[in-house]
Amino acid sequence: MKLIFEKSVPGRHSSLLPACDVPAYELPVETRQEPLDLPELCENDVSRHYTQLCQRVHGVNCGFYPLGSCTMKYNPRIDEEAAALPGFTAIHPLAPSEAVKGCREVLDLTAKYLCEISGMDGMTFQPAAGAHGEFTGVLLIKQYHDARGDKARTKIIVPDSAHGTNPATAAMCGYDVVNVASAPDGCVDLDALKAALGPDIAGLMLTNPNTVGIFDKNILEITRLVHEAGGLCYYDGANLNAVMGHVRPGDMGFDCIHMNLHKTFATPHGGGGPGAGAVGCKDLLKKFLPKSALMEGEGSIQVRGFAGNFLVVVRALAYLMTLGREGVPEASTNAVLNANYLMERIKGTFTPAFDRVCMHEFVLDLSEFKKETGVSALDVAKSLIDNGMHPPTMYFPLIVHEALMLEPTETESKETLDEAAEIFRKLFDLAHTDPEYMHHAPHHAQIGRPDEVAAARNPIVRWVKA
Repeated sequence: MKLIFEKSVPGRHSSLLPACDVPAYELPVETRQEPLDLPELCENDVSRHYTQLCQRVHGVNCGFYPLGSCTMKYNPRIDEEAAALPGFTAIHPLAPSEAVKGCREVLDLTAKYLCEISGMDGMTFQPAAGAHGEFTGVLLIKQYHDARGDKARTKIIVPDSAHGTNPATAAMCGYDVVNVASAPDGCVDLDALKAALGPDIAGLMLTNPNTVGIFDKNILEITRLVHEAGGLCYYDGANLNAVMGHVRPGDMGFDCIHMNLHKTFATPHGGGGPGAGAVGCKDLLKKFLPKSALMEGEGSIQVRGFAGNFLVVVRALAYLMTLGREGVPEASTNAVLNANYLMERIKGTFTPAFDRVCMHEFVLDLSEFKKETGVSALDVAKSLIDNGMHPPTMYFPLIVHEALMLEPTETESKETLDEAAEIFRKLFDLAHTDPEYMHHAPHHAQIGRPDEVAAARNPIVRWVKA
């Protein structure tokens, strides 16, 4: 498919704008060294180009999308309509507070709901996405220790099953990362945790349920041990949709949390944004929250301009108000039900890494399957594309070799899950009869298997006219 620049024809345009009714203004020559190189196309060209792009992409609106640990859920149209209201879209970020009382009410009400769901006392919406929220949360922990003059705490504990953003966040905040192993049951190894704790530990970063989809039965003991050592506990909210409305991170002993609004509260995310990584905290950290024009705070950190991606928060509030108090726990119940149903349907073919009741997601371990057939997790994932399904997360978490992580989310029907299970069963049989066919999948996608190593080492990120 050609780039839109390659489809450009000099002089071609769409006459959609009315004649200019004010004097034209020409920028000084020194402002721009060369003319803007924008594509020139008619309306048909533009419409067809973006339609063709749509047809090349598999989204949630196209079919089953069980991307584990990412919860790519649907985005209800009513949320989009709320975010498109002129009273929200037409405001200026420097407008005086008395002129944007409705926006302030959105932020206050969303903060109230999210504090109730998470068990926190304060909230900021400044962070632009989940990883940015992690960074903000760990900065709160750092400010807490610095304010107490406790400079000896230079380390953050991160489990070996954590998202890669956790150790990256800790390092960006100036901490050394201490890796703690998982026990055979997939949860935190308590003995390894106890051995890591000491006067140099600033805190622990943990998600619960964890990355393999298991709720850690020792969570109260884990947070107690960290607190007794003088550290604080940070909750990675990536998996909050599995427990919201049933248990709260604040009640588990966590001191702060980030929430990916796109993972749990149905706001769009992808292609770099927009996103929102709301950060909540207990009272002991509230004074360190970032200041913003609309949300008060006393902290010295500023992680983004103004109040963050405001319209994403509008979407999240619309979703929360649609669900209501009864709908929030129902959504998490259905997420857990769907994951367990699909796991049970797949059993007998592919093997779960941890054969027990899961939460919102589960991990398949294809190690023995690969030894038996020569077909890898990558081969299975690529073969799913030929069957109209987006691949699950591959080779993650790292503690499971040949891993496929599936998260069906709460919005999928039983019929969809039954169809997915049959596709897995079909591929299991195909691997035993024609493994070579699966080695070269996908056979019917827009592209086959790109050279990912070459793409990573020699990325082409901009088009240059020949």
